[in-house]
Formats: sequence, structure tokens, C-alpha cells
Amino acid sequence: MISLSRILFTGLFALALIACSEQASVSDSSASMTQAANSASASVVSRWYSDEQQALGSEVFTQNCAVCHGAQAQGTVEDWRARLDDGSFPPPPLNGSAHAWHHPQEILLQVVNYGGESLGGKMPAFIDVLDDAEKLAAIAYFQSFWTDDIYQQWMQMGGTN
Repeated sequence: MISLSRILFTGLFALALIACSEQASVSDSSASMTQAANSASASVVSRWYSDEQQALGSEVFTQNCAVCHGAQAQGTVEDWRARLDDGSFPPPPLNGSAHAWHHPQEILLQVVNYGGESLGGKMPAFIDVLDDAEKLAAIAYFQSFWTDDIYQQWMQMGGTN
């Protein structure tokens, strides 16, 4: 038969484990939130583009894309999934909060080159407006707003392949 002291010891041990795991959980949660906040400002994951490409991309994006996609690629409408009155889709955010990160670089370049009309949007074609370096720089710029987690998922799904 199990003694009362053994049951008491087991119960206290279990409570101590629970208390320790709750403290670790709160601590881990705080660390995760801090890490997520910091990742937007300082990427620790190696990216395909250089600082120079990102800087050029900022200029290209500001001059050609920001009016529709927002200055920091955040979008300009509340719900980018809802069709506009004319039946077209509004420009989506490109900052990692929509679907741009679901597409490899090749597809992103196709959309920049040929526009979004065939996809139900109004984006004009930039094939004869921007050179290849400017197009890649614009992509680098909006990808600079992606968290490391989003960027890593993009790379795992084919990213630059």
C-alpha cells in the first residue's frame, strides 16, 4: 500500500514542476515577443540582396510602387482581399502580411514585368519602365520589411530558385 508521505511527496513534486514550467513559459513568451519586435528592425538571417540593392529599391519603390502599395509596402486599403466596386482587387501589402512571400522570386518578377491585370488587379506592367536591376531592387526593398521567419519560409518554399 502506498504511504501518505509518498503521495504527499509526489504531489508536492508535481506542483513544483508545474510552477517551474509556468515561469519558463512566461519567460519564453516575453523573449519571443521581444525577438519578434527586434526582427523587424535588425535581420539576423542572411538575405539574397545587398544593402546597396535595398537602398536602390527604396528609391525605385518610392517612385513607382508606393502610391499603390504604401511607402513601407504595408498596403493602402484595410482589406486587400475584398474586391473593389469595379470588381478588381486592390494592391496587396508586400511587407510580409499578405501573400507576396508565397511566391518565388521568378513569379514576383513576372508580376512586376507584366502587371496584375491578368490576376484581377490593376497593376501596370513595368517590363519597359524598369531595368532588371531596378526590378530586383524593388523586390529587395519590400522584402526588407519581412520578418526573418517569413523570409526563411519563403526561402524554404523556393524563394530565389
